[in-house]
Amino acid sequence: MSAAAAIERDRLQYDVVIVGAGPAGLACAIRLKQLKPALSVCVLEKASAVGAQSLSGAVLEPGPLQQLLPEWPQEYPGMKVPAADDDFRIFTPQGSFKPVPDWLARLLPRSMTYSTPFNNHGNYIISLGQLTPWLASKAEGLGVEVFPGFAAAEALCGETGAVAGVRIGDMGLDRNGEPGPNFTPGVEIHAPLTVLAEGARGSIAKQLIARFDLARGHCPQTFALGYKELWQLPAGRVRAGRIEHGLGWPADPRTYAGSFLYHLDNDRVYVGYIVGLDYRDPRLAPFEAFQQFKNHPQVKSLLEGGEILSAGARTIAAGGWQSLPTLEMPGAILIGDAGGTLNFAKIKGVHQAIRSGSLAAEHIAETGGGAGFDARWRASPGGRELQRARNLKPAFKRGLWLGLVNSAWEMLTGGHSPWTLKNTADWSRLQRLDEFHSPDRGWVERTLPPRDRVSFVFFAGNVHDENQPVHLKVADTRVCVERCTREFGNPCERFCPAGVYEMVDDGAGGRRLQINAANCVHCKACDIKDPYEIITWTTPEGGSGPNYQSL
Repeated sequence: MSAAAAIERDRLQYDVVIVGAGPAGLACAIRLKQLKPALSVCVLEKASAVGAQSLSGAVLEPGPLQQLLPEWPQEYPGMKVPAADDDFRIFTPQGSFKPVPDWLARLLPRSMTYSTPFNNHGNYIISLGQLTPWLASKAEGLGVEVFPGFAAAEALCGETGAVAGVRIGDMGLDRNGEPGPNFTPGVEIHAPLTVLAEGARGSIAKQLIARFDLARGHCPQTFALGYKELWQLPAGRVRAGRIEHGLGWPADPRTYAGSFLYHLDNDRVYVGYIVGLDYRDPRLAPFEAFQQFKNHPQVKSLLEGGEILSAGARTIAAGGWQSLPTLEMPGAILIGDAGGTLNFAKIKGVHQAIRSGSLAAEHIAETGGGAGFDARWRASPGGRELQRARNLKPAFKRGLWLGLVNSAWEMLTGGHSPWTLKNTADWSRLQRLDEFHSPDRGWVERTLPPRDRVSFVFFAGNVHDENQPVHLKVADTRVCVERCTREFGNPCERFCPAGVYEMVDDGAGGRRLQINAANCVHCKACDIKDPYEIITWTTPEGGSGPNYQSL
């Protein structure tokens, strides 16, 4: 046992501890204090400030936020661009086309397009990094204690085995995990109920889903890796409120990937790309696919001459209804993306996160605990929304065109198909080098920044102390050298958006794995896509990581 593990720790007691100051966790805290002002509630956030690691598309359906905070339209000071018009295209290497003509789209009832990203009437383009600090201020005004810079490292369990709170990660450890001169032990925060709102692939949620077997009876969760950049463009190019989505090039028809362009105010635009982590090609480089999209003739003409302001990446829980784990366990519940509530068919999760957090608070206020929350969420409007959209994403495993045909069917039936398509674990989908022939995707020479992933990390504002322990744990690095090189070609060098993993010369005629942990943007793709399941993402020192600006 290390000295850090044996040290005596301070202990704090709350009625409810919430892990994660995203929209789900903050909505839960706000609603709890609205209903039960006497409850003591704290929210822990691993980022240096609330919002510093918040990243979403983000087109907001305002209904759940309006219910939680009716004053938001008048009081919210952040960017709030009303959606103006929608555009959906299939991209080819040199052009694009609309699979649904405008005249037909106008004839389709809203009920048919409800579970797609193509109907944004009444929605707003926002910055999640601006919304969450405002929500935190609302929570603090109600008496919630919000602690940014404190990363919850592990769950605490009582004598009965129930979750009893969390332990904050230690500060000031050296590279070997031993206390350094500025060592500060992480405190234990105890509470009768712990609410996990960590976002996609939460590290504590992952531990507890396994410990309490919460995935039994459900499909494995699946994920997508999303990239996003904020650009400042020359005057006159941006059409504020325009929302563009695309499929097709630069992905091949067997790889699910899609793009978005959201036109903001002040001559700014969000440009993003999402790649399903169920892809099969071991040679695919998602970062390069994103940069290729930006250099498509129709996109490059918009961006060229502009300036990239900030960038980031994160994984998205894409499994939907059939991959929701059981959302409750003794002493704790899962909400938001930690439980997989995002509606991937809409490419929207903020409204679902606020819904689940608010509903969790109402359930806790009424029952005093978390028992019964799983059934309540599944029967709620948020759960029913996921159920209607359950078959849209899985069908794309069979290719772009079958996926689009299935999407049309699901829209026609309102999601009432008599079947439910299954999901499989993303890591299991990757094929070996000798089993897969990588297609020619027609990729082009690109000129727009950033030129590489190290430059991309610069725009993410990353800060990690080089002397802290490496927070990316590889169970057996010999697998990387002796098996993965031969079988998969070390795909971690390609799927990581930040260049964290490198196979380098070991100085003895061989190769070794080098982990550039300071580059990590906390997306957790490595924890998801590694074909051997030997990489575990753990929380670094509190306050470390990206510092996104207006994403």
